[in-house]
Order: sequence, then C-alpha cells, then structure tokens
Amino acid sequence: MMSQTEHNYDKYNKIRFDIQDRSAIMEDILETIPYEYVGKKTEVTIPTSEFTSVCPWSGLPDFADIRIIFVPNEKLIEMKSLKFYLTSYRNVGIYQEHATNKILEDLVRVADPLYMRVEATWNARGGLGTEVVVEYRKEGYEG
Repeated sequence: MMSQTEHNYDKYNKIRFDIQDRSAIMEDILETIPYEYVGKKTEVTIPTSEFTSVCPWSGLPDFADIRIIFVPNEKLIEMKSLKFYLTSYRNVGIYQEHATNKILEDLVRVADPLYMRVEATWNARGGLGTEVVVEYRKEGYEG
C-alpha cells in the first residue's frame, strides 16, 4: 500500500525572487571601435549561449542563446562592453520578446550598422520554447 503524501502548494504562491527593473540594464557601458573597412560588406556574427534574464512574474531565470548578426557601417561593437551589457540583464524582469527587441535597439543606437539581426532562442519552459528574431536595416541599404 502506497502512503499518501500531503502537498501544500499554497507555500509556492508567495515566493518571489528579487527582480530588477530595466534601469539595471547597462546601456551606457556599450562601446564601439572604428571599422577600418568602411564600404566593404562584411557580415559579423556574435553568438553567446550565456544570456539570462528573469521572468517578470516569478523571478525564475530565462536562458537564451543569442546571435547578433550585423553589417558594420563605420563602427564595430567592442566585445568586452557587449559582455558586460548582456550580463546586466541577469536579474532584470523582462519578457523574452521585449529583451530581444531592446538588445537590437540599444546596439543599433550605439553601432549605427547598415544591417543588424538579433536571434534569440529561449529555453523551453513548461514544454514551450520561444524563438524571437528582430531586424534593422538602415534606410537605403540593400544587402
């Protein structure tokens, strides 16, 4: 005969982890370096499997593989600053779609690329994964 185990699921209802708002995202840390091959179409891809933010409701972590693909105009993204920028999302409560769009907006603002695409593949939660793709194309650029 199996023993019955009592479960008190109510204890989970009030659990929340500390969640930071968007002001914790270090936009100002992003830096660029001059691109020496202006006019030469070069596609740069920056992948990372270390991106995390948190669910704005529960504070539970969201993990994503991020790919930043861009064609530089006059600037390249400085990698150390990008690493710090992406890491600053670690405790920010933000929806996956919003995080992906914000990354694109901030990088476009700083680097002024001819073209940029951010692809985010978010780990499954409850059996559902999310893939978010956002793009920017500078007016007049046909690449």
